[in-house]
Amino acid sequence: MPDELDKTVGDDRDDAERREATRRPFIGIHFKCCGVYARVYRSATQPYYLGRCPRCLRPVRVRVGAGGTSARFFEAE
Repeated sequence: MPDELDKTVGDDRDDAERREATRRPFIGIHFKCCGVYARVYRSATQPYYLGRCPRCLRPVRVRVGAGGTSARFFEAE
């Protein structure tokens, strides 16, 4: 019986390549209503970032479009 197990499952990519393949676009939102920060992820089917305040569940929707901003962090009032 071997002392070491082979942990290869058939994925030749390294950890960095796997993380990059599964990354979802997000923006950071500071929810002023509750004073908390959260990541808001882009919808897979719509041209929006959709999310909610993690405390009071207030919804937020940020549209993606031409002529927009390159900023990644916002405040929701």
